[in-house]
Amino acid sequence: MSRTITAQPLTAEAFAPYGEVLEAAGAPDYMINAGLCGRYHDRARPETDAEGKVTLSIGRSDAVSLPLSLKMMERHPDGSQAFVPMNGTRFLVIVAADENGAPGKPEAFLTDGAQGIQYKRNCWHGVLAPLSGPADFLIVDRIGPGANLEEHHLPEPYTIVAG
Repeated sequence: MSRTITAQPLTAEAFAPYGEVLEAAGAPDYMINAGLCGRYHDRARPETDAEGKVTLSIGRSDAVSLPLSLKMMERHPDGSQAFVPMNGTRFLVIVAADENGAPGKPEAFLTDGAQGIQYKRNCWHGVLAPLSGPADFLIVDRIGPGANLEEHHLPEPYTIVAG
């Protein structure tokens, strides 16, 4: 089995098993602010367990370079997690389906700088990986009691390359 994953352009259809793509594509759903702002409404719904609450944070991340050696994936069993670039930064998104409590074969996507993503609750994913930086991201996720982070160190790394 090949351990090289080729990152593909991020699309809503390809990413749907793992979460939502957050982007202002097509016509807005309606206009707000005296007709000055087109609203792309209800593009994702943050998930959390009954004990947590949804919070907004900002993260500043150093850049990664491709090819990237993927050695670890993580997931958050108690809530979803969204990342939206604040500076038009392109970033790499790595996800995997669950296979018996561990990540299956990863898939990788490249955003276009105007897209954010929301990982579904309990979705295996790589760490935040901007392709230039440092880069700032709006983060929407769950805070609250309990251990909402599970890390899985891969027995052999995958190599992620640009598509």
